[in-house]
Amino acid sequence: MRLKPIWCIRAIGALLLASAGWVLPDTAAAQSRYPDRSIKMVVPQAPGSATDVVARLLAAELGTQLGQQVIVENKPGAAFTIGLDLVAKAAPDGYTIGVGPIGALAISPNMVAKLPYSIERDFQPVALIARGHLLLAVSPKFSARSVRELIEYAKANPGKLTNASSASGSPGHVGGELFKFMTGTEIVHVPYRGGSLAINDLVAGHVQLMFESLNSISPHARSGEVRGLGVSGPRRSPAFPDMPTIAEAGVPGYDAGTWSGVIAPAGLPKDVLATLNTAINRAVTTAAFKERFGVIGDEPAGGTPEEFADTIRKDSAKWADVIKRSGAKLD
Repeated sequence: MRLKPIWCIRAIGALLLASAGWVLPDTAAAQSRYPDRSIKMVVPQAPGSATDVVARLLAAELGTQLGQQVIVENKPGAAFTIGLDLVAKAAPDGYTIGVGPIGALAISPNMVAKLPYSIERDFQPVALIARGHLLLAVSPKFSARSVRELIEYAKANPGKLTNASSASGSPGHVGGELFKFMTGTEIVHVPYRGGSLAINDLVAGHVQLMFESLNSISPHARSGEVRGLGVSGPRRSPAFPDMPTIAEAGVPGYDAGTWSGVIAPAGLPKDVLATLNTAINRAVTTAAFKERFGVIGDEPAGGTPEEFADTIRKDSAKWADVIKRSGAKLD
């Protein structure tokens, strides 16, 4: 049987390509090469912050899992909006991702009138990195040695205690507001420009108490520079097994756990999302990651994009209620 000329040309062309070891890439093959260059990870807080610490631990392990360097870029300011806006407006190709702490994704959106993005519309949750606690800590110059003693003092001296936080709209801010509501106490909120400044004043006794991320304040609690009274989550921290939860120590039902996760621009291709999610889940289970987190008191998380999205929705609703009830606002 004789081939028509056009089919002869096509057959010869295919044979030449095959003999040379060439294949024409299809769309799936092209996408499977992700990542083929370095990845930028935007952190919407300053270097040395609790979120930055988590991001840098993840970046080192994630780079190993993906075979490409993951570069951390700090873009703090404007209640997280500068950094998150960069992520929201980036190309949805997996080469710009962000770290979204609970403050950025579930708290400050309820306190800022006009955001340049929508959490649900403009971001693709990828995976949780870690879950953590706030530590309710007091100055060593303050007399209270338990949560119950703190509550008793606050009730006997309304408005005389000051609660430092790393910023208005931070987990420590709203965690303190929840504490006040549940205990019926009046405590003055004093926002700072960063956790380290607030901790310094707590150590010096210029403020009496603080709800601060465990991974930031744990060295000061271990050294005795501040006195830890309780952790904010639903269960004790593995790093401080003898430290009660605030719920155990006198405020039943209190829960102000923290978390952070990786987000990407909306529209991220499904195969890129799957690659990132798998790499993050592997990264947070490595021995190095677990060991470091065991020291600072947070717990590796992981999970699916859907589980992360559900966490954002639930905590956003919870903190919206606390913020509305307390009248908390961004100064």
